[in-house]
Amino acid sequence: MQVISFANQKGGVGKTTSAINCASALGVLGKRTLLLDLDPQGSSTSGLGVQKSSLRFSSYDVLIGKCPIKNAIIKTEFKNLSVLPSNMALAGAEFELTDIERREYLLKRQLEELDKENLFDYVIIDCPPSLSLVTINALCASRHLIIPSQCEYYALEGLTQLMLSVKNIKKRYNPSLIITGILITMHSPRYKLSAQVMSELEKYYSDILFKTKISRVVSLSEAPSFGKPIYYYSRYSKGSLEYLEVAKEIISRIEGIF
Repeated sequence: MQVISFANQKGGVGKTTSAINCASALGVLGKRTLLLDLDPQGSSTSGLGVQKSSLRFSSYDVLIGKCPIKNAIIKTEFKNLSVLPSNMALAGAEFELTDIERREYLLKRQLEELDKENLFDYVIIDCPPSLSLVTINALCASRHLIIPSQCEYYALEGLTQLMLSVKNIKKRYNPSLIITGILITMHSPRYKLSAQVMSELEKYYSDILFKTKISRVVSLSEAPSFGKPIYYYSRYSKGSLEYLEVAKEIISRIEGIF
């Protein structure tokens, strides 16, 4: 079971959109996929059409040890795609986890138990937009990290800070964590700034940049309001086709195929 965190300390970079649509695309490509929502806003949960108000268990209950992870997983209507939902209860987890021994590995232990069930090929974790204890749990439980990033100056600055944070987490908690790729989102090649930032990214991170870039298209913004990934909202749109290509790249980088 391959565990991949989608993380960026800067908000508004397309992290949740990418987590939802990469998870969906992996499912379309035949991979049994779990989208694990670790953001208290629960945008990945609602983006898959799950009503947060009706949840019996959530990622909060899993983290604090109230229930086993498999009891909180919901199977969606989409091919090969399940979700561990989230809601605002998760915002209080930071305080409740403070006094727990080895609190950084709570999610890792739950996922190790889930792995024994052989239910999923991939787990995609949508992290909160901060380096919180919840995010550290995600990175400690993951083998792979994908960093969504916009082509703008502040995103580039945030990327540098995130790289330092990842280095510290590898040193202190999870030496096996690797950066599987940087995914460019909301890409507009006609803008001069985008070209300049891409030039800088290629200069420093050319070996880990995804070949496929995600364009700034309206359908990607519309799909969550219908509770659907882009593939099921607008199958042949540019955004849908691009995320399918990204999913193929993910499989290629991790499994060495495609």
